[in-house]
Amino acid sequence: MASALCRTASRLRSVHRLRASSGLQSPPCISDALRHGDSSLPRPVRQLFSLSCGVERFKMDQRCLLSTSASDTTSKLPKSNHPETKSGGSDQKNERAFGKDVRGAPVSWMSFFLLFATGAGLVYYYDREKKRHIQDINTNSIAVKEGPSAGKAAIGGPFSLVRDDGKRVTEKDLMGKWTVLYFGFTHCPDICPDELIKLSAAIDKISESGVDVVPVFISVDPERDTVEQVHEYVKEFHPKLVGLTGSPEEIKSVARSYRVYYMKTEEEDSDYLVDHSIVMYLMSPEMSFVKFYGKNHDVDSLTDGVVKEIRQYRK
Repeated sequence: MASALCRTASRLRSVHRLRASSGLQSPPCISDALRHGDSSLPRPVRQLFSLSCGVERFKMDQRCLLSTSASDTTSKLPKSNHPETKSGGSDQKNERAFGKDVRGAPVSWMSFFLLFATGAGLVYYYDREKKRHIQDINTNSIAVKEGPSAGKAAIGGPFSLVRDDGKRVTEKDLMGKWTVLYFGFTHCPDICPDELIKLSAAIDKISESGVDVVPVFISVDPERDTVEQVHEYVKEFHPKLVGLTGSPEEIKSVARSYRVYYMKTEEEDSDYLVDHSIVMYLMSPEMSFVKFYGKNHDVDSLTDGVVKEIRQYRK
């Protein structure tokens, strides 16, 4: 088919060259006459005109065939033969999506994750170091508490004072029972009453555990704390509370034996205060020092401490 078309096209081109070289043209009048079927024209003219028209029609048909064949070939190509278009479109979509994510969020997810991980690590490290430090402190404190004893404190000794009922007593009169000693004065505005109230409540709780303890109040204001004054004072707190007083020399001696500090302050005639140590001494039945308790102890801690020391002593 293709070879036949090529031969026909070759012949037509030859005729066309012959027509052009001979100077023959188809004027409008000849064309009109041929279209209306005028047979008066010479036969060679009619044949030449028909051949020329055929050449022109063949050219048009050839162009149509070529364009149709090209379009069919293009439409039959698979989509995979156009990777540039497909990949280009996907790249553009990816670029648009990526650009949107970047522009929409000032901090990326990766940056946020790294920031969170760093913060969590710092918190964990700080918490671990804090616990380790507390554990070291507790360990060191336990080691100090469990260390070897260097001996008993030199607290206590013989004394001779007057009891609130007027009878003179010594340390031997208090032997055979557990004793808690407190040094104060009857004109104390707040600290002494608070400490004696705490001691009285602890004595009641200690008695509930089956332990008998005698509370003792020793005055450090011998000029004003007479026997009668001390008697009226101690009975305001607890019926078991024993009051002791004496001369300035006797009070000075007993305070020195028990390492108690006291001194007058703001003296104006007979109205003054006495600055003194705020401490309670737990004494064994032999009137030996066992332990002291400061102002920082409340009723429960004082009770538990005294009961614990007594039970350990009995073992």
